Amino acid sequence: MAQCWLALQETRKSDTLSFNDGLQLLLQSEQDQRKENRNARLIKDAHFRYQVYIEDLRFDAARGLERNRVMGLSTCDYIRKGVAITITGASGTGKSWLGTALGYQACLSGFKVAYFNMQKLFEHITMARIESQLPRFFDRMAQTDLLILDDFGMKVLDGQQLLDFMEIVEDRHAKKSTIIISQLPVADWYDVLKKNTTAADAILDRIVHTAHRFELLGDTLRKK
Repeated sequence: MAQCWLALQETRKSDTLSFNDGLQLLLQSEQDQRKENRNARLIKDAHFRYQVYIEDLRFDAARGLERNRVMGLSTCDYIRKGVAITITGASGTGKSWLGTALGYQACLSGFKVAYFNMQKLFEHITMARIESQLPRFFDRMAQTDLLILDDFGMKVLDGQQLLDFMEIVEDRHAKKSTIIISQLPVADWYDVLKKNTTAADAILDRIVHTAHRFELLGDTLRKK
């Protein structure tokens, strides 16, 4: 508000405004600044790998990236309903780009987002277990509005990793939204979890069957 008032004085507009109009400008300026600060904080806390907005995406129905589908998700209604999203495709097809763009849009809509690749996620879980902070970490994951997990399927999950992953999925099921990004097609995900068939069935049942699914096609976009 102080910055807005100074700008009005410097431009001599303060002398021409009524009290009500001036007060409305000051309040609007304060509201806009608080929203901008909140969005910046949410984006920083999410720890995205890239900086991507919905407007930066290259829509191409032939690649599996339809504009109408993505713009429909930009309302973030899927987050309010706790619906998952799966994004699969070969390396370089824009999977992380799409997931990050959806995450940025969620932050701009006021939702708390966390972005991990799977290796970093389990590193955090290991440290939390060593420091006796694991319940607190799981609680934080459960309360995050949108959890984005990248590089799923790069390695088969061992026994404890599988159980930890199942706990995260179970806590979020039908309550909070999760985006899973993988080079593997969904049909091959069972092989990543097969060391415990019961847990594998439970995880896939809670993620795959009701998720919005994107299968990105085409050559790598990283080519010059």
